Amino acid sequence: MVDGPELITVGQLARRVGLTAKALRHYDRVGLLAPAVVDATTGYRFYGPEQVAHARLVQILRSVDVPLDQVRACLAMPDDEAGIQQILVAHRRRLQARLDRVRGEVHRTDHLIQDGVTATMAEQDTQQRTPVAAGDERRMAIDLFNGVWRLLEKEDRSTEDDDRMLHMAHASRYHWGQIGAPENFSRGEWQCSRVYAVLGRAEPALHHARRGLEICRAHGIGDWDLAYAYESLARASAVAGDKDQARAWTEQALAAAEDIAQDEDRELVLSDLESIPAQPRFW
Repeated sequence: MVDGPELITVGQLARRVGLTAKALRHYDRVGLLAPAVVDATTGYRFYGPEQVAHARLVQILRSVDVPLDQVRACLAMPDDEAGIQQILVAHRRRLQARLDRVRGEVHRTDHLIQDGVTATMAEQDTQQRTPVAAGDERRMAIDLFNGVWRLLEKEDRSTEDDDRMLHMAHASRYHWGQIGAPENFSRGEWQCSRVYAVLGRAEPALHHARRGLEICRAHGIGDWDLAYAYESLARASAVAGDKDQARAWTEQALAAAEDIAQDEDRELVLSDLESIPAQPRFW
């Protein structure tokens, strides 16, 4: 039998941190939270007082379904609050994606209940026999993209125009996603970001700007597409009121603009950078 005032039994630790003894034994088996001592005769597990905080961290993270490998990563840096926050932010994104999938499944189930399974199967069969031709999809992507530009340039847009402009930008990006190349994807994200920036909606403007830059980096896209990806981040940051980030992204855009092959394309980027709200002149 192991004794000593410093050691805590598995039952005592379970009660102190809100876990079950069964859970603690499982975490030992998977190598997540091993006891400090295991009695060679009885097999009883004993934990050191310094492990209470670790066990409590495990309980908190598992209570929100953080995966075991991510819990293990947090245990490796128990005093790194920023690092744990990053793991939690990534976990929240996964939970949100899961929630969105469930909402979509609920929505589709409602349609099955309302319309009937037989009618839905017949509708899908008709859709499969009459697919959208690639050429038609490309034309829709182009027409929608150009239509957004016409609305962006309209001086007296109504609320309905703003709604139509936003929906058209997303629809264009969708069609490019079906038949386009990575350059088209990046430009579609850029246009979505520009529309949201014009409408004063910083968060989605930043989101689509980041996606555009991610696509450029993932596929090695440069020239004016890369410069405009930085430009969209500068503009979205300005809309968000983050002047430091707006300036930093503007500097990135200016550096990228130096590598643009065509003079006219470079001047267009520089002109757009100058139109960003509250931007100093860099040239």
